[in-house]
Amino acid sequence: MIIEALIGVTFLAALVVLITPDEYAGKLAFGASLLPLAGSLYMWSAFDATGNALLGGSAARAFETQIRWLEVGGIELQWFVGVDGVSLPLVVLSTFLTSLAILSAWRPITDRQAQFYGLVLFMEANLLGVFTALDFFAWFVFWEAVLVPMYFLIGIWGGPRRKYAAIKFFVYTNVASLVMFIFFIQLVYNLDVATFGLPAITQAIHAGEVSGFLGLAPSTVKTLAFAALFLGFAVKVPVVPFHTWLPDAHVEAPTPVSVLLAGVLLKMGTYAMLRYNFTMLPDVAKQYAAVIAVFAVVSVIYGAMLALAQRDLKRIVAYSSVSSMGYVILGLVAYTTLGVGGATFQMVAHGLISGLMFMAVGVIYNETHTRMVGSMSGLADRMPVTVGILIAGAFGYMGLPLMAGFAAEFFIFQGAFASTVLARAPLFAAAAMFGIVIVAGYLLLAMQKTLFGPYELETDYEVTAAGPTETVPLAILLVSIVLLGVAPELFFDMITDAVDPILQVGGDV
Repeated sequence: MIIEALIGVTFLAALVVLITPDEYAGKLAFGASLLPLAGSLYMWSAFDATGNALLGGSAARAFETQIRWLEVGGIELQWFVGVDGVSLPLVVLSTFLTSLAILSAWRPITDRQAQFYGLVLFMEANLLGVFTALDFFAWFVFWEAVLVPMYFLIGIWGGPRRKYAAIKFFVYTNVASLVMFIFFIQLVYNLDVATFGLPAITQAIHAGEVSGFLGLAPSTVKTLAFAALFLGFAVKVPVVPFHTWLPDAHVEAPTPVSVLLAGVLLKMGTYAMLRYNFTMLPDVAKQYAAVIAVFAVVSVIYGAMLALAQRDLKRIVAYSSVSSMGYVILGLVAYTTLGVGGATFQMVAHGLISGLMFMAVGVIYNETHTRMVGSMSGLADRMPVTVGILIAGAFGYMGLPLMAGFAAEFFIFQGAFASTVLARAPLFAAAAMFGIVIVAGYLLLAMQKTLFGPYELETDYEVTAAGPTETVPLAILLVSIVLLGVAPELFFDMITDAVDPILQVGGDV
């Protein structure tokens, strides 16, 4: 029952923090966030589950609970949770980044602190539900509930255009989720299943139990369901051309919220793609592999080109996320152990690197009150620790060896080149690799203009070195990025144990 304990404790902490006086809310929220972090680290240390984690078999999942709830329309709803080698790293990432984001918020968040920290913890609880729920109904409740705190966190504590950004974020993601929900429910009712349990649904689809609907052939029903699911998740990732909500949300969101948005919430989309599209419907994924790869490569190149044209440091990092998530899609559609495993590892690596980048940009903004590349220069002399960590994070984004980003991209590219499911896979992989060159271009250009040269600042604020509550989270993130780069097996071994059974059905091992 440790998963229930993690989710329950986090929900309870959110309620307690909401009614706590502002002067104590930040410290209480940070202390409370250490409890699910400790629980997730215990789960990681005690994890012992191998085999077909996504397709079924209780021995393949760890910390599993399955309790019948009620029956609706002949379909049984249940409380069904558990983790495998795909979901557990994302659980650890969620708890880890939440604690660091709360600590980094102590200085910039000065208004309505209790409500802010309470909403952050409430969002964390729902994120844990998304990554552990194995019943579609429970999973969808958590999936939608994440939108509520994020909407208020952007809409109340965001920048001048916060209401526009919050509404745009909510409408985009909610409409896409509705389309996904409708078609998935229709798919389930065209199966001979009596449960919303994801393993049972997956096994029924693989057994060929999908029936026709309104004169449509079973293959057409599956294709429509795949397209609707892909759309719902692509908006969340986001994949080009469904990405336009992301830069607005990032620019207007307070820095700690941007850390969680880029570090964890975007991974909901890629995680769901793996759990639903590429696991449940591998035959459709293989049939349209080239189309999906085009989306991936366009996201990589177009996202990087958009970042190259930006002057706002937050927008640069935001568009970098669009580009990085394209690599994840390419790894998934390759259907090789290194491709799918590398894509999952990239979710964790990008979560850490993007979190560091947004946090470092936020620290600079707290001192300079500007994020414009042309409005400041020479910050390295005034903020040496922050600038040094920011430079290290940028090199992590560029794929510097011995950092997590390099390991993830190496796995993805090696897996993509070896794919036999994706026609002309080497061409797609080579095109995506060109995105690294563009990433290096815009990051080096931005750092040259803002961090080096003679000191100048248009806002006339006195810039001083950041305090420990700002530099300690940055240092912890940097150490984690290097640690996973040097020893990727900390997560990669459990990831490959979980994805290999998917490939036995859908692709190449």
